[in-house]
Amino acid sequence: MKYEMLYLIDSAMAEETRDALIAKFEDTVKSLGGTVVSTDKWGVKKLAYPIDYKSDAFYVLMTFEADGSTIKELDRIAGITDGILRRMITKAAK
Repeated sequence: MKYEMLYLIDSAMAEETRDALIAKFEDTVKSLGGTVVSTDKWGVKKLAYPIDYKSDAFYVLMTFEADGSTIKELDRIAGITDGILRRMITKAAK
């Protein structure tokens, strides 16, 4: 199945740290047997409402192919990773 994961990274993070986080999620998908199709860095955008007293975040959209168990593990890792404000994993439209 093809999925998309949109996640918001704290915009106060250093660029190297942010890139390391993005690589971490790509490596997680690969290590669980999935394939990363693309990673779009949308950059810093204003949030619709404050999250943890922050008004903007760095948006990243990762498109990948994987099975259901990969999704659960990826969501778990994103949930416990510092600097991730929000994440959402959905099935990609065909």
